[in-house]
Amino acid sequence: MRADLGRRARRLTHGDHDRAEELLSRTALKAFLYICQFSERVRDAEGFLFLVLNHTFLDSARRHTREEKVIDPYVDLDTDSIHAMASSAPSPLQALLMQEELEQVRQALMQLSDAQRMLFQLKFEEERPYSEIAAAFGISEALARKRVELLRKKLHALLPQRRVH
Repeated sequence: MRADLGRRARRLTHGDHDRAEELLSRTALKAFLYICQFSERVRDAEGFLFLVLNHTFLDSARRHTREEKVIDPYVDLDTDSIHAMASSAPSPLQALLMQEELEQVRQALMQLSDAQRMLFQLKFEEERPYSEIAAAFGISEALARKRVELLRKKLHALLPQRRVH
């Protein structure tokens, strides 16, 4: 039966011998673990092993797809990280503009009531969920959401609009 499973594994991996062997190893391990727990449930061992092989292949294909989305194999980590760090530093003009914007936000926050500043701190500085915010104020979650929405509108009105050049 190993020969049949090996042929199926090589077919699934498009002839890649190493990936097929890895697939067979994972299949054997998964089948072993399942049989150790539920030995009385396996009636057709050959069908069971082919089913486990197919599921193991699907798991590895999904994992490979997820990794491709996250890991770019064409990135040279040594040079790209240096360039990213160098390009992420703001220019003196950008730093000055950010400082001015932060000062404007600080001044807008000073115009808020104590309760509104506390709401700002909980939601935007501490990033608390609405359930915790509601508990802190002794209100419902819906009311907490509404108060955050009103706070956003008030801050938007207090802050000067940014000009894009």
